[in-house]
Amino acid sequence: MEQLLFINACVRGEQSRSLKLARRFLEGWQKAHPDGAVTEVDLCRDRLVPQYPEVLAERDALWSAGKLDDPMFAPARQFAAADRIVMAAPFWELSFPAILKIYLERITVTNITFGYDADGRNVGLCKAKKLLLITTRGGDFSRPETAWMEMGARQLEALCAMYGIPSFQCLAAEGLDDVTRDKEAILAEAMGRADALAEVF
Repeated sequence: MEQLLFINACVRGEQSRSLKLARRFLEGWQKAHPDGAVTEVDLCRDRLVPQYPEVLAERDALWSAGKLDDPMFAPARQFAAADRIVMAAPFWELSFPAILKIYLERITVTNITFGYDADGRNVGLCKAKKLLLITTRGGDFSRPETAWMEMGARQLEALCAMYGIPSFQCLAAEGLDDVTRDKEAILAEAMGRADALAEVF
């Protein structure tokens, strides 16, 4: 049974356009993979604590003692064990909301999601073969003159390489806050792409 881990970083909840697009994708994926299981991690509900000095001190002490089975590392172990990973997050301040950044910091754990070989080279330890970012953007960042400003997908793609996840994909609906464009048509087109991607993801 394939395990799909869904990381929900949509801070507007069910009102979120990114979440609506993600729900459409997940519905299609479940239909195409009836034996698959989806586990949702709701970052607004779970509210992981940022890595303040005392949190880092606890984390470092546990890691140094080899206690990687401690509950503090549960998100990292869950992430590393997933077969497929989907993250949904709106495009904010050129990347994504802080709750996703906190999550990424908490799951990036040496000897769980990544490690080093005898020569000091990075080795990814995650089981997933694919990670998909689902996002909605107010502007259009697919054009060459604006693409350099998009940092969220670029960061996740780099982390995939670090974690050993060979395929990174991004499903984005763009231009949704451009008053000269039809946002319903943009979302409808993105929903169609979500349906098609769900079949093969």
